[in-house]
Amino acid sequence: MRSMRLTLCAGAAVAAAFTPAAYAADAGPAGVSVNPASPAAGSDIRLRAMGCAGRTGTAASDAFVSDARLTGGGGGGLVGDTRVRTALRPGDYGIRVDCDGHHERVKGTLTVPARDSSPSVASPASPASPVAPVNAGGGGTARLAAADDAHAAGPGTRQAVVGLVLASVAAIAVAVRGTRRGNDGRD
Repeated sequence: MRSMRLTLCAGAAVAAAFTPAAYAADAGPAGVSVNPASPAAGSDIRLRAMGCAGRTGTAASDAFVSDARLTGGGGGGLVGDTRVRTALRPGDYGIRVDCDGHHERVKGTLTVPARDSSPSVASPASPASPVAPVNAGGGGTARLAAADDAHAAGPGTRQAVVGLVLASVAAIAVAVRGTRRGNDGRD
């Protein structure tokens, strides 16, 4: 009986240790964060959108060369990369994220600082970003490849919880069987 209690307690402890990770994905305030926080015109940026229930989204802004495709859906929200327009004036620009498959909209702000007038860095003669980017690289199959990458990442939260439950049931069965054998030998 003592080993059964120990097994149940150990199973409960393991389940409790992994359960918060399953619900942490929904935590966090809604909004869009930009890295780097104040990018210069023409620089590449990474966007992180919190508050979308879906696994994909699209971030749009007048400051971007092209809309950013966002993917993820985990605890870190949706993530994607884009480039700030080269000929962009300093100021604040709104960011709108449409969460695919849902009617949510997440908003944020991008702040472009004034250019530094120091002569230490020479400006390039040609623009750092394309004027009219082309959706190239697979001819429309890029979305399918992104979906395959999400599946190849490994088991998700649901599979981890099912595995923990099955392992707990197996541990309980072993404990019960051991208890029965111990009681049969003492008669």
